[in-house]
Amino acid sequence: MKKAKREIEECKNFWKKPKHRGLLRTKPDMKKAEEHVTKAEHDLRATEYLVKGGFSDVSIGTIFYAMYQCFLAISSKFGYESSNQTCTIALIEYLAEEGKIDLDEKYVQYFKYKDEEERDSVIEMREGYTYGTETKADKSKIDLFIMECRELIEITRGIIFSSDNMPN
Repeated sequence: MKKAKREIEECKNFWKKPKHRGLLRTKPDMKKAEEHVTKAEHDLRATEYLVKGGFSDVSIGTIFYAMYQCFLAISSKFGYESSNQTCTIALIEYLAEEGKIDLDEKYVQYFKYKDEEERDSVIEMREGYTYGTETKADKSKIDLFIMECRELIEITRGIIFSSDNMPN
């Protein structure tokens, strides 16, 4: 959060539009949270469209961002603005560890790089298909991530619309 504040201050000093590549504490924003869920649903529909059209490699990017939008929705509800994927993922992990949200750890793990464990990582797949040359992605993995994304969207709706998960 210090990094984001410093970058915004630097922008002000040079008369530039304030922007940052970190995490800022803001007011909880339910409207923005809802907009992120709507964007997640949009990205999920795009994923399904791409898969049907034979663009499974491109669909990995849209499924990544559909799931990531859910994390941004939760961040907005709790009064955070993020411009950095690592910060967003760390925030979601923190909120779960603190018991502020009920979210299965697997969703956070999908956004982490593999180590010795054998688990699917949507972030590694996105990078591989975005920057690589393969044009066909593993259908079983795409199907898994589409199913997981649908579930994450529903969980996110529950988190942002539940009065049990009110920010402090």
